[in-house]
Amino acid sequence: MFRVVVVTGANKGIGVVVVTGANKGIGYMFPSLDVMDPASVASLADFIKKQFGKLDLLVVGSKAKMLKEILKEGYEQSEACLGTNYYGVKHVTKALLPLLQKSNSARLVNLMSHERAKEELGDVNGLTEEKVDEVVKGFLKDVKEGLQESKGWPINFSIYMVSKAALNAYTRILTKTYPNIAINAVCPGSVKTYINYNCGIATVKKGAKSPVMLALMPDGGPSGIFYSCINRKNVVLI
Repeated sequence: MFRVVVVTGANKGIGVVVVTGANKGIGYMFPSLDVMDPASVASLADFIKKQFGKLDLLVVGSKAKMLKEILKEGYEQSEACLGTNYYGVKHVTKALLPLLQKSNSARLVNLMSHERAKEELGDVNGLTEEKVDEVVKGFLKDVKEGLQESKGWPINFSIYMVSKAALNAYTRILTKTYPNIAINAVCPGSVKTYINYNCGIATVKKGAKSPVMLALMPDGGPSGIFYSCINRKNVVLI
C-alpha cells in the first residue's frame, strides 16, 4: 500500500528519514519546512494536496536544542522555544489535519516528554486550546517579569518543560477532537544525540523504535495513548 508520510524535525535528534523506491517517481523530496514561517507550512500542505490529495501519517518532532541553549532562561529564549516547539508544531498540525482526514487509515504521532508544568494542563476534561494558549502566555509574562519561581513554574529547564507540557496538552485536545485519526504520543527517553553531547542512555536506533512502531501500527490499533520509554508504561491521554 502506497502511503503518504510527513516527518517534521527529521534532520536533528533521533529523526532520520531514508527515501527509496523501486520505481522512478515514487520518492518525492518536499520543500524545506520552517514551522515558524506560515508561507513554508502552507507550501508543504499545498504540495501534498496537489501531488497526493491526502496524508496518511504525520510524525511531529519538535526542533532540537543544544543543552546549553535549553539552560538559558531569558525571555527571548523562552519565546523562541515556545514559538517552535508549541506554536510551530500546532501550526503545521492544523495545516495538515484536513489532508489526514482524507486518509482511510490516518496516523498522527507526536514526540513528547513526560512533563506536566501546571496542574491545569493535566485537567483532561477541562482542556481547551484557549486554556493551553493562556497558560503559555502566562508563562512568558512571568519570565519577562522574573516571576517564574514565585508563580510555581519549574526552576530548571523551565523553557523546555513548559513547551513540552503545552504540546502534551494540545495532543490530548486533538485526540478528543479527531476520533477518526489514530493520535498517539511517545517520549523516547534519554537518547544519545548531539543535543546532550551523546550523554544519553539509549542509541538513536533504539530511541526511534517506539515512534516507528506507533506510526506503522495496524488499523484498529490504540489511539489516545502516551507511551513513555522512561518507565516503559502506557498512559491514556483521554
